[in-house]
This record gives sequence, C-alpha cells and structure tokens, in this order.
Amino acid sequence: MRERWWAPDGPLDVGLALQPHKRGGGDPTWRQSGGGVVWRTSRTPDGPCTLRVSVEAGRVHGQAWGPGAEWALEALPGLLGGLDNISGFIVKHEVLAEVVRKNPGLRIGRTGRVMEALVPAVLEQKVVGREAWRAWRWLLDRYGEPAPGPAPEGMRVIPEAAVWRQIPSWHWHRAGAEAVRARTIANAAWHASKLEAAATTEELDRLLRALPGIGVWTSAEVRQRALGDPDAVSVGDFHLAKLVGYALTGEKTDDEGMLRLLEPYSGHRHRATLLVWLTGLRPPARGPRMPVRDYRSF
Repeated sequence: MRERWWAPDGPLDVGLALQPHKRGGGDPTWRQSGGGVVWRTSRTPDGPCTLRVSVEAGRVHGQAWGPGAEWALEALPGLLGGLDNISGFIVKHEVLAEVVRKNPGLRIGRTGRVMEALVPAVLEQKVVGREAWRAWRWLLDRYGEPAPGPAPEGMRVIPEAAVWRQIPSWHWHRAGAEAVRARTIANAAWHASKLEAAATTEELDRLLRALPGIGVWTSAEVRQRALGDPDAVSVGDFHLAKLVGYALTGEKTDDEGMLRLLEPYSGHRHRATLLVWLTGLRPPARGPRMPVRDYRSF
C-alpha cells in the first residue's frame, strides 16, 4: 500500500471532481462508502491499481494498491481538479452565478487515461444510460480483473487494450452492445498507444475523430475526462442542448442554439454546461422517453 496527503490551494469538492467517472450505480470501477470515501480502479501505465480517496481536516488522503499505486498517487491532484485552470472564466448569468456560490469547489479533473474514458463513451452512443451501463458492467465482470488491495467486493479493473481487440462478437451481443459499437471500441484499441500518448486536447481530438465511429460527441466526452478539457462541449447529446437552453433562457434549444448561448464562455464551455447540470433546472417532460433496448434478445 502507498499513501499520499495533499492539501489543495483553494476550495475543492472531491465528490464533484470524481463524479464524471462513475458509470451508473453499479459501476465496477467506482464505489462510495461512508464519510464520502470514494474508491476507484484504474489501469495506469504501470499496471492496475485501486485508489481510495478521503478528505480529513481539509486535506486529501489518497491510498493506493497494486502495481500502478505510485503512478495513481502522483496523478492524484490532477484527478481531483488540482490542475484545473479557471482563469478567464467569468460567470455572465445569474442562474450560473448562484451555482458557483453554492459549489465553490467545483473543479474539472483529469485521469490521463484515454481508453478508460473511451470505452464507456462509445457504449453510451445513441442509447440511454442504463443500457450502456449494463453493457459496461457485463464486459468488466467478464474481462476485467479483480481490483488490487482491500477494495469493496465486486470492483474490477478495466482490461488492457489487447483484450478489447479480442472479445468475440457473441460476447458483445451478450453484453448488449451491437456490432457498430463493438467495432468502434475494438478498432480504437488497436490505436490505444497513440491515443494515450496524445499531449494536448487538440491532438487527441484529431486522433479520435480520425477513427471510424468516433465523432464530436464521443471525442468531447473522452477529452473532458481524460485530459480535463474545460471547453469540450458534448455537441449531439440527447439532453444537453435542451437543458442549456432552458436554464439560460427558459426555452429549449438545439445544438446550434446551445453553442450560441455558450459563446460568452469560450474556453470554458464544458465548465458552463457542468454548472447548468447543477442548477437542477429541467424543461417539462413531453412525449415518450427514449426506451431501454436489449440487443441480447435480437
């Protein structure tokens, strides 16, 4: 076991920083226990690890197990948003200003691990969250490895890139992921080394969008989590444009309208959308919800 104490130099909400990496209530890579303690697994460049994060007397206490423990602790401040640069971000709407006042510790963290963000993002393409999270759990239960150390029962570590390339079609089917998403993940896994080595968010965006099946939305979702990009907007999201429009104008809008509304926050547009989510404002529901499909029955 390795451990590290870290004192942030300003307000920091650990829960908000780590929440984007949670994929549903049963995510095998993420657990929360009493006292706000968060457990998270990762496959670092040095191997798998389990990370336990708690806050005691204003300081962050990180504990890690496994071959990747040292790497994970070195990356801990970045994961929690300690490297997030909020300079130039000026709130221009009272609704968002109220959220900032209530959540002064909101920071955008970065994992530094592209495949960990890419696989679940592809699984979430054009489906409801529950469908994608079910597939994520099935695949990790089958192909992930047990979390090192005293992790909560059932926690798993995402498999290596080579494993994603070898998963047979019938197991993708059993997981509930159709052939298009399976091919996208398997193909991306062939390029994992290059993706993981991307030094900037612009380079990673270019590399990702050169791959079949990965567009603007998926690239943004990956860059937000892996590199902590504060400007990567999830254009094409089923809900986001409507939420942004309703929170800022009282009316729903489309992607083009959302980008116009976010223009004053250029450089921090993703940060602005995070604040929109935290407002809790939602347009009235009209019409049927997008159904949860089950490809295993097809």
